[in-house]
Amino acid sequence: MVCYFTIPSVNHFFKDAWSVLTSDDEARIKAWVEGFGWFGPISLVLAMVMQMFLLVIPTTLIMIVAVLAYGPVWGSVISFFAVLTAATVGYFIGRFVGSRFITRLLGEKTEKNVSSFVQDYGFWAVGITRLNPFLSNDAISFVAGMVQMQYWKFILATLLGIAPVVLLLALTGSNTDSLKSGLLWGSLASMVIFGVYIWWDKKKKKAS
Repeated sequence: MVCYFTIPSVNHFFKDAWSVLTSDDEARIKAWVEGFGWFGPISLVLAMVMQMFLLVIPTTLIMIVAVLAYGPVWGSVISFFAVLTAATVGYFIGRFVGSRFITRLLGEKTEKNVSSFVQDYGFWAVGITRLNPFLSNDAISFVAGMVQMQYWKFILATLLGIAPVVLLLALTGSNTDSLKSGLLWGSLASMVIFGVYIWWDKKKKKAS
């Protein structure tokens, strides 16, 4: 933030990046990312980690950019690795930094709601959240670490949850319109699955 407001070149870079990435101009996005050369995929992974703290950058935007710049296969691979990296960073921040920082970062209400969700549903809470790219993926990572969820269980749930999203990106990766439509319908489907699971779980608990 300090660099953004004090160094003109940094300010210009971020303004240019925002202009390109939100332009929906596939050729312009691809040329801009490929301009980084070998550092391009790494920059997308770093962007996925940074977006946990810069809430103006949606996770789905980075995934779409990766697919447009590197194609359905490699773009999906980069997206997959970026999500796993960001999830791991968020998990260990939550585990070792402590609840006070997480509460300040997410807000007290969000932190309590997500903590309750993770404690109630554990593995499935993470998987369902990952399945829907419009839910709070960052919050689930921080809180999973904070409540001491086992890392292998957390990362396995992340893998299972994000896999259908990555597959959807690969199948609809021809242009921005198909990508956005695919993510929208995939998110709606995952919300239905989530709703059915919550209903079934409450019904089972009530019966027992």
